Amino acid sequence: MQTTFQGYRRENGRVGVRNHVVILPVDDLSNAACEAVANNIKGALPIPHPYGRLQFGADLDLHFRTLIGTGSNPNVAAAVVIGIEDQWTKKVVDGIAATGKPVTGFGIELHGDHDTIMRASKATKEYMQWASELQRVSCEVKELWVSTKCGESDTTSGCGANPTVGDAFDKLYAAGATLVFGETTELTGGEQIVAARCRDDKVRSEFMRVFDRYQAVINRNKTSDLSDSQPTKGNIAGGLTTIEEKALGNIQKIGKQCRVDGVLDKAETPTGPGLWFMDSSSAAAEMVTLCAAAGYVVHFFPTGQGNVIGNPILPVIKVCANPRTVRTMSEHVDVDTSGLLQRAITMSDAGDKLLDMMFRTANGRLTAAEALGHREFVLTRLYESA
Repeated sequence: MQTTFQGYRRENGRVGVRNHVVILPVDDLSNAACEAVANNIKGALPIPHPYGRLQFGADLDLHFRTLIGTGSNPNVAAAVVIGIEDQWTKKVVDGIAATGKPVTGFGIELHGDHDTIMRASKATKEYMQWASELQRVSCEVKELWVSTKCGESDTTSGCGANPTVGDAFDKLYAAGATLVFGETTELTGGEQIVAARCRDDKVRSEFMRVFDRYQAVINRNKTSDLSDSQPTKGNIAGGLTTIEEKALGNIQKIGKQCRVDGVLDKAETPTGPGLWFMDSSSAAAEMVTLCAAAGYVVHFFPTGQGNVIGNPILPVIKVCANPRTVRTMSEHVDVDTSGLLQRAITMSDAGDKLLDMMFRTANGRLTAAEALGHREFVLTRLYESA
């Protein structure tokens, strides 16, 4: 495995693999202004979303944590924040500014769209020109933060694509990288396997607490089986008949050597290297968005039946071991490990293929999702607004 890659070193010492200037709306009312600024300043990246009004309590805290984390991600060079109200706009700006990253905020109230778009466009142009001169530098592999989440799983996922991620994670873990997995409900039936891999009793207790909490939510709202969504219809078509079967395949992503070193809340930033578990939704765009907000800069996405997920700032590397999917959805697949099922390659070979693509991506190669324009950004909600 390589030991270095070319990345962007940020003001707080973190390393990114992309160099975006983002235009971040605080709320749904500010999406139009953000998109207008991006239309004026080519190359700037707007990240529209449908929330941010009348949220409260833990749901509002998560909203701010996700937006601030997105703007603070090392794949972002600078950020322009636009909100309807000054106070909440300033809260997001201050959170991002704490990293040392260039950031400016604009409130729409008392200015209107035209004036706000003009002023934000001027700031965005300055940031774009400044960011264009930033240079990549040599960075150690231990400085990479890599997340994983699978989607549209089938029988080939647990036998091929997910263990490929597990092999790569074992090698990255030994190198001192910072890793994360999640999908709380998709561990159902295999939670004791994950608990046994926890670093110590404290981590194990915290993992079981968040797992049991999510199970209680499911039990309160389910109809027949996890609200009729787990396993999904695609999972069933792909040969997975129960959530327990799906969980046993899902767990393959954490490899054989990694220990679970800590537990994170949604969009929470880890405090050190190792493998972390994030309490999270199993919905693809939600989980990847949370990983980006937590500071991860590369994402491994194993799929069986085929998934098209991307993210505005987090490059999503898709790995697939299903030969049919590789044939019918080739434009979405970055790493083909179907040779595993044909016994043409070993699991270590497959993990090395994924790591090679990771380094190429970290050095600047666009993923399939990036090239195809997939920028799914979905905020997690905890409950309805006021």
